[in-house]
Amino acid sequence: MKSGIGRILITGGVGFIGSHIAEFYSKKKNDIVIIDNLSRAQLMGKGYEAFSFNWNYLKRVNKVTLIKGDVTNFEKLKEICSDVDAIVHAAAQTAVTVSIINPRTDFLINTLGTLNVLEAARMSKGSPSVIYLSTNKCYGENVNKIPIKKGKRGYSFADDGLKNGIPEGFPVDLCGHSPYGCSKLAGDLYAQDYAQTYGLDTGILRLSCVYGPRQFGVEDQGWLAWFTIATVMGKPLTVYGDGKQVRDVLYISDLVNACDAFIERKKQLSGEVFNIGGGRQNTLSLLELLDMLEQLTGRRSKISSSDWRQSDQKVYISDISKAKQKLGWSPKVGPREGVKKLVNWVLETRNLFI
Repeated sequence: MKSGIGRILITGGVGFIGSHIAEFYSKKKNDIVIIDNLSRAQLMGKGYEAFSFNWNYLKRVNKVTLIKGDVTNFEKLKEICSDVDAIVHAAAQTAVTVSIINPRTDFLINTLGTLNVLEAARMSKGSPSVIYLSTNKCYGENVNKIPIKKGKRGYSFADDGLKNGIPEGFPVDLCGHSPYGCSKLAGDLYAQDYAQTYGLDTGILRLSCVYGPRQFGVEDQGWLAWFTIATVMGKPLTVYGDGKQVRDVLYISDLVNACDAFIERKKQLSGEVFNIGGGRQNTLSLLELLDMLEQLTGRRSKISSSDWRQSDQKVYISDISKAKQKLGWSPKVGPREGVKKLVNWVLETRNLFI
């Protein structure tokens, strides 16, 4: 059944998240336009053919059109956005480590690219709604100022007032963020302001750790997928810090459903910010994931240790109460079920990782 929107633009639509959103809406009989510069492997300095795999997959999906282009090219974006009804802005530089090495490239893609998308939407005759895929890194190192408890296999917040996790109103000022956190927060604020200043229907989704099939995780980004790939393929792993870092994890189909829930309610919720993560019911530490992978595969990678990474949060859990209340949304896929699906996909496509 076709959704209440017609033509949808997905920036970065050949990536992990974008490709799943494209597939979802194609099944609803929407026309999908993808703009992607196919540069992730080059940007990350890795050899995985993630984009050719995802595009070859999407070529078999009906009603999907690929345009090779870049969100930093405003004129191209303006042309593409002239007749779309909704935009999901998934294009981004996604690695903290890459942003520290090359903050200018990170800024151009994440901040200028987001401004270009918003401006193109503002000028479009179709008045499209815009979903901006933001990040929990917007909260920065203020998260690390929260008292924590160190358990046997992971950290937890010691503050009972944060038992459900970090809320959307948590302070973002007077702390470090990393260049990546800064560039994504800038885009986050622009998306909020375009609703206030120009009346654009924007939704800001601050994502926690999203994972699932077709995610070509590497050491610098996509840790859950990377740990899974390394375990299945017998590759060594490096654990930075003590491995007790905890994140709430979200299976990809649950994120896609959150995007759809906002689009269905875009007029009532324009300009609102939502934490979209697994919440306190769906958390994993690095050590817990390694144990789970060993149970699911019978394998355990050779592990080496290294110092804590810059700007790493010892524990981050999203408070998703607002999304539950206003979007009528909650995660459906638990960590064990989701990781098993990811393991099966890596096993089915293992030739990609040799």
